[in-house]
Amino acid sequence: MSNLPKCPKCNSEYTYEDGSMYICPECAHEWGAAASTESLEEKRVVKDAFGTVLNDGDSVTVIKDLKLKGSSSVVKGGTKVKNIRLVEGDHDIDCKIDGIGAMSLKSEFVKKA
Repeated sequence: MSNLPKCPKCNSEYTYEDGSMYICPECAHEWGAAASTESLEEKRVVKDAFGTVLNDGDSVTVIKDLKLKGSSSVVKGGTKVKNIRLVEGDHDIDCKIDGIGAMSLKSEFVKKA
């Protein structure tokens, strides 16, 4: 059994070493040996509009009306969203909203329910 770290992107255990880099054959993510120890220490913390830490699977409430780009629909303030998933990027929450479907939200427009 090897002591290679799991992929930080997809959590695959089938990583392999190529010089000073680690490579994941499942998602093709590459990272350096120094980056793997840093990523364990520096976990990204996502907070809601009031400073409460959010985790995968939490339920949140939208705090203001949000216009949907490219549509005339609006997500009303007070809408509850269940089972969120935290992702990297500008819009750091992926979720499904009843009646609208899958979308991404910014954590600054939600509060933990």
